[in-house]
Amino acid sequence: MTKEQIITEAKKTFTTLTTVCSGVNGQLFFDQPADKWSVAQNVSHLIISTNTSNLAYTLPRFLVRWIGGIANRPSKTYEALVAKYKQKLEEGGRASGRFVPKPLNTSVTKEQLLAKWTVVTNKFITALEQNRSETDLDKYLIRHPLLGRITLRELCYFTIYHTQHHQLIIEQRILIKNP
Repeated sequence: MTKEQIITEAKKTFTTLTTVCSGVNGQLFFDQPADKWSVAQNVSHLIISTNTSNLAYTLPRFLVRWIGGIANRPSKTYEALVAKYKQKLEEGGRASGRFVPKPLNTSVTKEQLLAKWTVVTNKFITALEQNRSETDLDKYLIRHPLLGRITLRELCYFTIYHTQHHQLIIEQRILIKNP
């Protein structure tokens, strides 16, 4: 995907998740099944991970290079990156540390959480549009907690697929509660 295609797909993906979550009633949004995340916690996790990804597109290039390095290989395709992520999940990979959402404060509303999601995703799109060139996406590496060193383009792919992955989890949760 080109940078413009990534931006288009990311906008579509972010908007779709917001639409799906907006349609979830308040009780189901915060209802946490045993050993699973609530819809709200899925959104919170996406906020944390996307906000962290934003650093790769907002930090100065010299810092991104210092932190992650320069790629010595071409970027994977979207399909190859998704396959690698799915393989890591099958091997037991899970969110850990700061990427695990904390129990939500009961005073936080669905609308507040979705507004925060919108701010974070708008920041992602703006930073990508304004701060990184097509060449930058294949040049710089970052460290991903599950995927290892990936290019900024691969981070874009991950961000899109990761959002879609959690959207599917949320949609399945809705179907279980509202068959």
